[in-house]
Amino acid sequence: MSAIRRKFGEDYQVVNTNRGMTFSAPVKRKRQRFVEKNGRCNVQHGNLGGETSRYISDLFTTLVDLKWRWNLLIFILTYTVAWLVMASMWWVIAYIRGDLSHGGHDSSYTPCVANVYNFPSAFLFFIETEATIGYGYRYITEKCPEGIILFLFQSLLGSIVDAFLIGCMFIKMSQPKKRAETLMFSQDAVISQRDGKLCLMFRVGNLRNSHMVSAQIRCKLIKSRQTPEGEFLPLDQCELDVGFGTGADQLFLVSPLTICHEINTKSPFFDLSQRSLMNEQFEIVVILEGIVETTGMTCQARTSYTEDEVLWGHRFLPVMSLEEGFFRVDYSQFHNTFEVPTPPYSVKEQEEKSSLNSPNPLPAAPTPNSPPLGNGGRGGRRERLLSADCADHIEDQGHRLPSKLQRMSSTKEEHFRRVLRSGTALPGEKASSTGDLPLSIQRLRSSSIPAARQAQPEEQVQLLALDGDPEEEEVEKHRLPSALSLIAAPTPTSVQIPLAGGRPEDNLPPKLRRMNADR
Repeated sequence: MSAIRRKFGEDYQVVNTNRGMTFSAPVKRKRQRFVEKNGRCNVQHGNLGGETSRYISDLFTTLVDLKWRWNLLIFILTYTVAWLVMASMWWVIAYIRGDLSHGGHDSSYTPCVANVYNFPSAFLFFIETEATIGYGYRYITEKCPEGIILFLFQSLLGSIVDAFLIGCMFIKMSQPKKRAETLMFSQDAVISQRDGKLCLMFRVGNLRNSHMVSAQIRCKLIKSRQTPEGEFLPLDQCELDVGFGTGADQLFLVSPLTICHEINTKSPFFDLSQRSLMNEQFEIVVILEGIVETTGMTCQARTSYTEDEVLWGHRFLPVMSLEEGFFRVDYSQFHNTFEVPTPPYSVKEQEEKSSLNSPNPLPAAPTPNSPPLGNGGRGGRRERLLSADCADHIEDQGHRLPSKLQRMSSTKEEHFRRVLRSGTALPGEKASSTGDLPLSIQRLRSSSIPAARQAQPEEQVQLLALDGDPEEEEVEKHRLPSALSLIAAPTPTSVQIPLAGGRPEDNLPPKLRRMNADR
């Protein structure tokens, strides 16, 4: 036993169960809460100095914020002091005028206040006047102008005191703080998976049939931290997202609801695991706000959850059941939870494991537009006889020909297309010579073949298909003119055209040669 305590510390306790010897969680001391479970903020303001005068400037709010016992004491003392002061003033007037010396008040003497002989009679006169009881036995006479002035002052002062104190008591009684007593929060918060995601959840409920209009819930994480600059922030507040972007924070609170906070990369619990939860110190403050349907006043209910009240791998028991004609809520199961299989790892650790277990991505294949690297790419480029720039230049030259020559060239193109499709040579030497090709193709041929090889009349021009993928061939076809796309199309056999002479113009008819010379 001593060895176990030296290994695990004095806070661990060894318990014996049917499953064998296990170790319980460390016993933590109950630390101070920032917000109590009933919603009271455990904060006291001290050393205000000269700032206490601000409370007197807002006297009405100060009286409303006081506890009920202090309000009742102030209420009773204010009326008692006011009554005694005003009764004393009436007694002083009677004493100064000599009404007290005339005990009987004969018919020949007119006092200020009839039937006021001492202080108790003066006090009774004030109470009858202030409460408008009007017994009729004591009354003020017209021979006392100072008594008339005091009567007016008494009426004004009594109205002010009544309005102030009665209004204060009414506001305090109608405060919606007690409405928060019928708004319930679960005793514990739970962490488990929902929809394949790790979530922090707690439950809220409304015990009354009257609804909370525009109910909205917010969560704050209270945790001390230290900045990279070394500044220590005690009780730093961080917002927890409970559906602000999706509208899930707007509640229709007619039945108990489970509020969910998704733990992701933006959550402060991103690196929280079951093991680290035992060593953390934080507090989650929950604030529920809404408008009371019966009074129209705003109500706010608060509670908090410490790290000891967050259960890992638990889920709330269902409380809703369908009865005959209505839904029934069983609040006896409101705080109960049950265990569910939950990974003990944090979301950060799960993402790291999934990234390590995923296979390496395959190397990206070269795009059809980009030529392959190596000698094969250079050889393919050598085999391309027709380029886009050359094609544009040839097309411009073809459009500058006369209209008659263009028609003849188009006829030659159709004839040459039939020859390419049949795969046979033209009958006769002239049919297979470059003279039968359009003029634009002849110039392309003459510009493509080096000058040293053009001098060989017996050399043949081999028209090769464009190498590469079929998609690349289609792109090249669209870039070339219509006449050149026929030559660039891939064919099963290459077409060889023998050269009849040294110059292509020599194969043209005499009339066309003259027209070309004139141009």
